[in-house]
This record gives sequence, structure tokens and C-alpha cells, in this order.
Amino acid sequence: MKKINIDFKEMPYAVEEAMNRLRINIKFCGKNTKKLLITSSLPNEGKSTISMNLWKMMAEAGFPTVFLDVDLRKSVIKSRHNIQTEGEIKDLGYYLSGQAEYEDVVYETNIPNGYIVPCCNLLENPSALLEDDRFAELLNKLAEQYRYVIIDSPPLGSVADAAQVASLCDGAVLVVRSGETSRNVIKQSMQQLEQVRCKLLGVILNRVEVSGRAYKSYYGKYKSYGYGYGYGKDQKSGK
Repeated sequence: MKKINIDFKEMPYAVEEAMNRLRINIKFCGKNTKKLLITSSLPNEGKSTISMNLWKMMAEAGFPTVFLDVDLRKSVIKSRHNIQTEGEIKDLGYYLSGQAEYEDVVYETNIPNGYIVPCCNLLENPSALLEDDRFAELLNKLAEQYRYVIIDSPPLGSVADAAQVASLCDGAVLVVRSGETSRNVIKQSMQQLEQVRCKLLGVILNRVEVSGRAYKSYYGKYKSYGYGYGYGKDQKSGK
């Protein structure tokens, strides 16, 4: 198995604690919850950052965990985490188009117990590939081999890809940007998940401003992550 090196920025203490709470909550979702979709309603809500850090924490906690990057149109994982390997990277697109097999696209990483199926070549219209049986077969095979499959998908409100992926998952976590995403948009995302019979495991309220205690985040502002089962108090109605 080829190996990929993945860089991570050090997390502020408050962010790390919030991510640890998320990891523990996921553990209590049951042994049959293996294929976990991390999605959002709109772009720039933080789903890719959260999904990668959740994957890393699960792996470091001793659970064999694979990260599947399904944001085939606009993935930021390769550039953000400086993904590097020797030779050509055969990614998810290669597998879905039949140009590579399972063993060609699953990579070991520098994170103990952490594996990845990367997306390094963006596609303009991957919907047909995601609807093919080959994608469902990949998900099932990954779930057989690893304890958790962490899936980063496009936003539910942008394209139909996320709903298609959700239909094949055991559960989804919805990332909501505090003070930005309206309740109506969130409800629409929840309805989409319900329509494809994907269980909503919880909602992450992201970029919550913490008054009195300032923790500088990746974005240079004083924020931290929140996690809960519902809407945060900072969420404004009808915005």
C-alpha cells in the first residue's frame, strides 16, 4: 500500500476540546454506524476542516479509520493539507471511472491507523459516477475493512451529489456556520437527508463566538467550534 503524507495545523485548545467531544459522541452512535457523512448546507461552513480533524482524532484514538474525499468538484483537502506522495496519485476519480481498482486508491498515511481515498483531480460533473454501483461497492468495502469511514461531501444546497452520497451512508453530521446559515436553509438540508433515509446524527454549530474567552482559530478570528443536537442560540431566524 502506497503512503501519503498529510500536514495538519496545530489546533487551539478550545477547538481541540470541542473536536474531542464530537469524537466521543460519534463513538456512542453504535457499532453499526460506520459510514459517516460530514456535510453542510452551503460552502464555507467548515465541513472539510471538521471532517479531516475528526478522521485524525478517530485514527489516533486507535480506530482504523479511512477518509473518503467525495467533494469531487471543489475539494480543498489536497492543497490545505499539502498531500504528497511519490509518483502519480490515483484518486477516487480514477476508481469511479474504472481506471484504477480498490487497492490502487486507498493510501496509508503518516497518521497512525489513518487511511485515505483522496480527490486530487477535480471533475466538472461527477454525478453520474457517484450514481454508479461502483461507488456503493467502494463504500461497502471500506466499511468492511475499517471501523469508520469519514466522508467529506459537497454542500447539500449546492449540487445533488451530497444527497446521493447520503443515501448510502449510515448517518450524517450537518455543519452549520453560526450567525450565517438561515434556519430555512438548515431545515431544507435536514429534509433532504430525511428524503434519502440518511439518519441525522447531530448538528455542529461552527465558528461560534465565545465572549469572555478568546481562542484564535484557523481563520485568525476569536472563535471555537460548538457541537449539539439542534440549533445554537446564536443562530438568527430568517437571515
